[in-house]
Amino acid sequence: MTTSAERIRVGILTSGGDAQGMNAAVRAVVRTGIARGAQVFAVMEGYQGLIEGGDRIRELAWDDVGSILHKGGTIIGTARSLEFRERPGRLTAAENLLARGIDRLVVIGGDGSLSGMAAFVREWPSLLAELVAAGRLEPAVAQAHPALRGVGLVGSIDNDMVGTDMTIGADSALHRIVDAIDAIASTAASHQRSFVVEVMGRHCGYLPLMAAVAGGCDYALIPENPPPDGWEDQMCELLRQGRADGRRDSIVLVAEGAADRHGNPITAGYVCDVLTDRLGEDTRTTILGHVQRGGTPSAYDRWMSTLLGHQAAIDVLAAGPDDEPQVLGVRNNRIHREPLLTSVELTRSVGTLIHDGRFAEAIRLRGESFGEMVGVLQAMTTARPTRQPVGRAARVAIVHAGGLAPGMNTATRAAVRLGLDRGLTMLGVEGSFDGLAQGNVRELAWGDVEGWQGIGGAELGTFRPTPTVEEFYGIGRAIEKHEIDALMMIGGWNGYVTLKLMDSERHRYPAFRIPMIALPASIDNNLPGWEQAIGSDTALNVVVESLDRIKQSAMASKRCFVVETMGRYCGHLALLAGLAAGAERVYLNENGITLSQLAHDVEEMTESFRRGRKLFLALRSEKASGHYTTDFLTRLFEEEGGRLYDVRGLVLGHVQQGGNPTPFDRIVATRLASRGLNLLIDELAAGSCAIGFIGRTDHGPGLIPMSKMGELVDWEHRRPLDQWWLPMRAIIEELSHEPPAAC
Repeated sequence: MTTSAERIRVGILTSGGDAQGMNAAVRAVVRTGIARGAQVFAVMEGYQGLIEGGDRIRELAWDDVGSILHKGGTIIGTARSLEFRERPGRLTAAENLLARGIDRLVVIGGDGSLSGMAAFVREWPSLLAELVAAGRLEPAVAQAHPALRGVGLVGSIDNDMVGTDMTIGADSALHRIVDAIDAIASTAASHQRSFVVEVMGRHCGYLPLMAAVAGGCDYALIPENPPPDGWEDQMCELLRQGRADGRRDSIVLVAEGAADRHGNPITAGYVCDVLTDRLGEDTRTTILGHVQRGGTPSAYDRWMSTLLGHQAAIDVLAAGPDDEPQVLGVRNNRIHREPLLTSVELTRSVGTLIHDGRFAEAIRLRGESFGEMVGVLQAMTTARPTRQPVGRAARVAIVHAGGLAPGMNTATRAAVRLGLDRGLTMLGVEGSFDGLAQGNVRELAWGDVEGWQGIGGAELGTFRPTPTVEEFYGIGRAIEKHEIDALMMIGGWNGYVTLKLMDSERHRYPAFRIPMIALPASIDNNLPGWEQAIGSDTALNVVVESLDRIKQSAMASKRCFVVETMGRYCGHLALLAGLAAGAERVYLNENGITLSQLAHDVEEMTESFRRGRKLFLALRSEKASGHYTTDFLTRLFEEEGGRLYDVRGLVLGHVQQGGNPTPFDRIVATRLASRGLNLLIDELAAGSCAIGFIGRTDHGPGLIPMSKMGELVDWEHRRPLDQWWLPMRAIIEELSHEPPAAC
């Protein structure tokens, strides 16, 4: 075991604007560092704390970061330090760090905070030389700490850093905005009013763009895509069309940094005046302000920030003296590293591109999905087709199948409106494949799906059972009768199986020789090809919110909770909920449950309660074990605990399928509907009739043939072979097991 003097010392600070999820990252850095033998010090109040020194730099113990996952803001404080921007300030900061033997730093903040760290790392040798020359630092200390190793995490609700899909806090901010839009929409519809909503986004339009898509808004003004001259007339005409086709409300989102193509600011007040004067409507303005930064972090901002913080601690401990500082982000739910200076320079170049009028390049740097959603929003808010078909309009039917997943309605709305924009005839099938066999098919107009983006459930209905081969005759007849040219299935495992069976029966039923595509919608997230199915994020947030309340109920007693989640044989929901809620144990079917494991868990749990623990949280996926049920675990833990602690078991049940879809699920549903529709259109144009599911291919999102499904799934357990989330189980174990004290 290492002595205190030999242990590596790591500093962690949060800087700039606060962002929900920072606490999860802090917790992960601290506990990972301690678990791996390091001492971790919090720098209170950001870079200002480095300059002030003293008790602003304090060591954190394991329990100091307990019960903080659900808290907004940052428990170690943040500030914007003008002094740190100057060399004398950084000289004092280096002196204060070395007074505690710290030569590794994890910084959580925006591009300004991260560029400050890059400058600090680069200047470190010269700062030490200056301190030695001034007699403020012993030469031996300087020789012992020749380099400062740094790792950056992006904490910014604006999601404005180039090189990462999401930044810490952006998802939670979207929750705040979309909740507000949903509330505003209901009162606006009641009075047939228009609302102009200003959201944050001084230099980046991610929040207003994605909130407009998720909230079903009519228009969005963002910095990267300034409107053309005469945009006021275009906006008003768009709103007139929407009202004519059934909308009772109109909502325009304005980024705080919105401007026209000449650089003139566009304010929420100006937009409000335009709507009032030109439409003659009662128009109101709402400025959301700092409510977007506040509140409890979303499930995503907890588990992903935990993943980032865990890796940041590993990287900073392993960093060599000559390693370039890295910023950690995420790409497709995996850790992604970028050289810090490169990422900062690219991020700042977006502002230059906007200033120079190179808007297409600015949008490209924001990422593929950003540019895609700019086009999707424009298409979905246009109530008249922008492209007319040559000859007969193709007829595309939408059907749900499998278990209910929040976001099915969002996907249907997006598919209908995008299809109408392309000149297609869109059909809705009521009652799943059973309803199709009975001929329950109706044409869907633009106004028929109004408001569906935020409604839970499935307005078209869904059905779990897979049609029998005998029932395929009725389905084939309905396809012929309603002249269906293509089919989009939005659903879960049984929906995929149905399309696979239809693929194999094409030789018997010629009507099946049309293009068909499956879009993943399942709270279990057990479908191949796509990493996060529609509905899985909503279910995860429901579970995490429930766990927050459960943990609060144990504040006045010593208690163990055993909570069962849905997921059948797939552990995605339980595992990510455990990571987001700080569970001590997660039991999954993928790993199974053994008697020896339970004996070890009981012993460790009992000992931890003897040492003062007040709460122990164990999650169990519903099919984790056929014999070791939730009731069994509850009784076992209760019997072994005696009077030391009490035990409560809870099955969350179908509440996990309910609720309105989260912003994440609304955006995923919209994106999948757009891409799925494009794939069907490509098939129709080529005269092809592939049946498959949307998934990631070597060339990006594409159509994977249903014949390939068997190669990608575990049929017995109804789950994908590639379960990208399973390695996170080791993170839960590391962050929940306090190591023995170093001697």
